[in-house]
Amino acid sequence: MSLAFEPADIRYIAYIDEAGDPGLKTVRPVNPGGASEWLSIGAVLVQVERARDTVAWVKSIRDAIGATRGPALHFRTLDADRRLQACAELAALPVRGFVVMSNKKNMLGYRNERVEMARPSSQEWFYNWCIKLLVERISDFVEYNSTKKFGVAKQVRLVFSERGGVRYSQTAAYHDLAKAQARSKTTLLTKRVVKWRVLHPASTKIIPHASNAGVQLADIMASSFYQAANTDSPNWNVKPAQTLKPIMPTECGASADYSVTLLPHWRKADLTKDQETVFRFYGYPLQE
Repeated sequence: MSLAFEPADIRYIAYIDEAGDPGLKTVRPVNPGGASEWLSIGAVLVQVERARDTVAWVKSIRDAIGATRGPALHFRTLDADRRLQACAELAALPVRGFVVMSNKKNMLGYRNERVEMARPSSQEWFYNWCIKLLVERISDFVEYNSTKKFGVAKQVRLVFSERGGVRYSQTAAYHDLAKAQARSKTTLLTKRVVKWRVLHPASTKIIPHASNAGVQLADIMASSFYQAANTDSPNWNVKPAQTLKPIMPTECGASADYSVTLLPHWRKADLTKDQETVFRFYGYPLQE
């Protein structure tokens, strides 16, 4: 029987947002004026019974940092002190955080011809691939945590902050393929796979940023790590992202490649010492 017709047992919600962009034709700093060097996709995982609390949490953060104007909280509009305080407020909440950080210099001009042949109309394969890596880690945590808490694996709903230019039907199709590969054990890269049984295919939602508090929390996650890695910006600062450490899950004692994922592999990333700072902090054994 198709999972689409199985009853949902959703006990977690993962709110997802991004900073930077997935463009690969031109990439800074190789191409001045090109797409961002980094794509940061962040998630905040909440137990479903606390989902309504996200509204009060965001209001509390906005009150605490004095950012009450406008309909929504936007990390990029905050000054340095407010960014740090917003992360400290988020780090005190009963949530878990995940982030995938892609340094795109090595992807400059790259095309995934296998995906393009399979889906000639696909224009978002890179974004979808990064989302897949994020979902692999979220689903692994949910499977482990729910089995420990309830005795059986429960499900997680994915809630995306709507971004222009992304056709989410393709994102859903990409993830259905990833889940099918995981179920049939035909995944090409097998270090991690999507834990398909914790993802209900009918539960994904796309929400405008201003209308959902959860995705505004995810914006803090994605944007703080983007700021920590984007050393070309006058706003470069690793402290806000480091402040989030209490809510970043670990695997084998480190967040590296679990709740904080660097792409490409750290041996190939060719990062500057400044860019390495936040990844070293979260357990990556980057070269001296």
